[in-house]
Amino acid sequence: MPTATAVAADSYGGGAHAWSPADGGDSGKIAVKDGSSDGDPAKAEYYRTASSETKRTLWNHSGPGTTVYSGDGSRIYKFKACDENEGTPDDCAASWTIP
Repeated sequence: MPTATAVAADSYGGGAHAWSPADGGDSGKIAVKDGSSDGDPAKAEYYRTASSETKRTLWNHSGPGTTVYSGDGSRIYKFKACDENEGTPDDCAASWTIP
């Protein structure tokens, strides 16, 4: 019997690209790619259903063109991508993305 495959929702902020579900359609994982060569890390800010009041952050300090994945957990219900800016406000997506 076929199973439904979750389609990833995307968020872009500065040079950062975040998406969830990530890593094979797992609704408990998020990914963030650093698409900028500005020397600043990319990050994804997100919330999980099991701890709905706690904003979490997945950092990508690995450099331009790289992607990092969160660990598995409860479903991610909103997120946004950001490009970290030292000393100035971060370049984040204008709104939260709902997967």
